[in-house]
Amino acid sequence: MARYIESVCKLCRRQEEKLYLKGEKCFTDKCPVSRRPYAPGDHGKKGQFRRKVSDYGLQLREKQKARWFYGLLEAQFRRYFEEAERQKGVTGVNLLRLLEQRLDNVVYRLGFGTSRPQARQLVRHGHIEVNGRKVNIPSYQVKPGDVIAVRERSRRLGEFSDLSKALEQHAVPDWLSLDAARLSGRVVSAPSREAIDIPLREQLIVEFYSR
Repeated sequence: MARYIESVCKLCRRQEEKLYLKGEKCFTDKCPVSRRPYAPGDHGKKGQFRRKVSDYGLQLREKQKARWFYGLLEAQFRRYFEEAERQKGVTGVNLLRLLEQRLDNVVYRLGFGTSRPQARQLVRHGHIEVNGRKVNIPSYQVKPGDVIAVRERSRRLGEFSDLSKALEQHAVPDWLSLDAARLSGRVVSAPSREAIDIPLREQLIVEFYSR
């Protein structure tokens, strides 16, 4: 399957804001956005003085930002939008809810991975189970009542050895609950818009696909 393989830090610099795609590095002085807060490339620094961005440019930028946050390709992202349109309610909120309920995102939200790419890798490598069954599909949609946990056989691995202690200080959104000692969490409810802390203007995404 195709996947973005260039430096993800370039994506943050292109947006001129942190997208937190590199986990712990994003909170240190090594973050490229902190050191070079302008777009990449020969003309990146000069681009600070370019003309006002059009409405289409703003919509495109917001859509791209959402894609990069969740690590999706365009075709995948569009399918989520089409599914959100078919559902009852506000399309933009439906879209964010579908993205938040991806298994890889939930694994990240529970603190089992320090970034969404790392969480996706944990799922793909078979370290995560849902309701006691191994699930290695990052796009798997969790639902209220589901229990997500690190598999018993995986807990002996070094990357999980001190995870319980680290999770004691980890805060999860109110639509999830976390049992740090058991390396597990539960989906309490579907996420509300207020519980999704990603700085996105989803209405611009709706406008982009509604042109």
